[in-house]
Amino acid sequence: MAISFSLEGKRALVTGANTGIGQGIAIALGEAGAEVLCTSHQDSDETVKIIKDAGGKAVSEILDLSNPMNGKTFIEAYDKPIDILVNNAGLIRRDDAVDFSEKDWDDVMDMNVKAVFFTCQGFAKKVLERGGTGKIINIASMLSFQGGIRVPSYTASKSGVAGITKLMCNEWAAKGINVNAIAPGYIATNNTAALRADEKRSAEILGRIPADRWGDPADLGGTAVFLASPAADYINGAILNVDGGWLAR
Repeated sequence: MAISFSLEGKRALVTGANTGIGQGIAIALGEAGAEVLCTSHQDSDETVKIIKDAGGKAVSEILDLSNPMNGKTFIEAYDKPIDILVNNAGLIRRDDAVDFSEKDWDDVMDMNVKAVFFTCQGFAKKVLERGGTGKIINIASMLSFQGGIRVPSYTASKSGVAGITKLMCNEWAAKGINVNAIAPGYIATNNTAALRADEKRSAEILGRIPADRWGDPADLGGTAVFLASPAADYINGAILNVDGGWLAR
C-alpha cells in the first residue's frame, strides 16, 4: 500500500492560526492540500494570504477561546464537515508560584485545557454523527513532561492536555478518530519573546538544545501534516516531541 501524506479533499480547523505555531501549521496543512479554516480571536488574513498565494485554499474566521465553550459552539454551528482539528490556541502567564493569582490560574486553565476538551468534544460529536473519520492534533508542551519555573498554570494545563489526549484516544480510536499531540520545544514565537530577549536565559536554553537553535513555527508543520494524513492512521494517543532534542538531554 502506498504511503500518503496528502490532505487533498480534507478540511482542517486550526485555532490560533493568525501567528506563531498556529500559522506555521496552517500553512503546512494548506501546502499538503487541505482547505484550512484559520481561526483566532482576531483575523488570520495574513495566514490565509500565504496559503492562497501558494495555490491553497483557506478562510479566516473569528474564534475567541477566552470563553472556553466557544470552540464547541463554533463547530456545532459550522455547516461544512471538518476532518482535522488542531487545538493550538493557548495562553501563558508568568509569576512566582508563591505570588501566582487565581485569575492567572483560571484564565490559562480555561483556554489551554477546558477549551481544548470541549472543542474536541464538539468535533468528535459531528464526526460520529456523520459516520466519518477525523484527526485531532492537540498542542502540548515540554512542560507536559517537566515542571518549568514561574508558569504554574501553564505547566498544569499542558500536563492536562497530555492526559486528555490519551483519554480521548482510549474512547475514540476504535470509532475512527485519531487523537494525538505535538509537544513543541523552544519555538521563536510571541510567547517566547521575553525569553529570547533575555541574553542569559536564552544562552542557557540554547546550551541544552542539541540542535543548537530555537525552533521555527515551520518546524511543527511537517509533524502536523504527518499526524493529519493517512500515513498516521495507526498512531493514537501519542505525544510527539518537536524540540530539537531538548528532552533527550
